[in-house]
Amino acid sequence: MGFDMERFVAMGGLGGGHGRHLGIAYHAHGPDWAELALPYDARLIGDPASGVVASGPIVAMMDMATSVAVWLKRGRFEAHVTLDLRVDYLRPAVPERTVIGRGECYRITRSVAFVRGIAHDGDPDDPVAHVAGTFMGMKP
Repeated sequence: MGFDMERFVAMGGLGGGHGRHLGIAYHAHGPDWAELALPYDARLIGDPASGVVASGPIVAMMDMATSVAVWLKRGRFEAHVTLDLRVDYLRPAVPERTVIGRGECYRITRSVAFVRGIAHDGDPDDPVAHVAGTFMGMKP
């Protein structure tokens, strides 16, 4: 059957915890990737003079998007932890734009999943940030 992204979203899978407080929402997905959206919100501004969303909410969204990409590639929900998430913050997001985060799981070994992704505010060819990381499964 595989990991059912629509059911996960419908059951509030993205709407709990800090994701709900940040306003992170589902955008799109495929067999090994997920896109989430971070709508512009004045509460998330890092520097009031610039109106730019702080980097923290963007990093949180990318951690979530890459994590979901692992479940999609595995075909099931499996508890895991972020071992490493390197973030190259390339430029500030344009004020009042939604930031889209696309995470991809490109390889899974016996115990580690490898991910990458980008965040952009309208043009994937002009990213706000690039991420690369790893997740480790938590087996009982």
